[in-house]
Amino acid sequence: MTAPLSPRDVELLDNLPWFALTSRHRHLAEGTGAARRYRPDVAGFVGIETTRPEAWDDLAAVVGTGEQVAVFGAISTDAPAGWTRLGGGAGRQMILVDDSRLSAADDRIVRLDVSHVPQMLALVELTKPGPFRPRTIEMGSYFGAFDDDGRLIALAGERLGVDGFTEISAVCTHPDAQGVGWGGRLTSHVARHIAARGESAILHVAETNVNAQRVYDRLGFTLRSEVQFTLLESPSAAAA
Repeated sequence: MTAPLSPRDVELLDNLPWFALTSRHRHLAEGTGAARRYRPDVAGFVGIETTRPEAWDDLAAVVGTGEQVAVFGAISTDAPAGWTRLGGGAGRQMILVDDSRLSAADDRIVRLDVSHVPQMLALVELTKPGPFRPRTIEMGSYFGAFDDDGRLIALAGERLGVDGFTEISAVCTHPDAQGVGWGGRLTSHVARHIAARGESAILHVAETNVNAQRVYDRLGFTLRSEVQFTLLESPSAAAA
């Protein structure tokens, strides 16, 4: 069972991209001052230090003019004039509270490496679990399952991470392999991998994805907070 969250835990999880970009993933980050972004071939997320008023100016400087970025958590709805909202939606941040309910281990699940990236990109493009880019695999450990023909049929892995917590992401299954529990088995595998480091597994799921929420509930995850995901376009040269 997961221990109660401390005030510091809440701070980290409420502004996860910023704290990931300035700690575990600083080698994948661009920017200075009160703003950071992932390198574009890694991820589209950006983060700001919300206590500093110059943060959005710092973010505009690192992103450039007329660029699209993804935000969530503490800065999801706070963009000032000049930034354009292109889309977004409500989601849920969930945390694993009962690891006894995880699916049994499955020795067909293997660790993926850079040689698998083309298949990973193809599966994500087909199933749309969320953004995945050529270097997303560098954010953490990814695992998958293959059919008898060597085709990747399911995957899941680690994305945003901070002290004590790692996010499970890119959970997806090929349409030909759905209905047999690969999503639950891979989520469980990644959660155990995270727990082996003494960390807690978290994940994000769209509010409308009720099927995935049922799976995560069954595996022992529970709602920690509601979140808003927003796609923004940075100010144009004229606006800047």
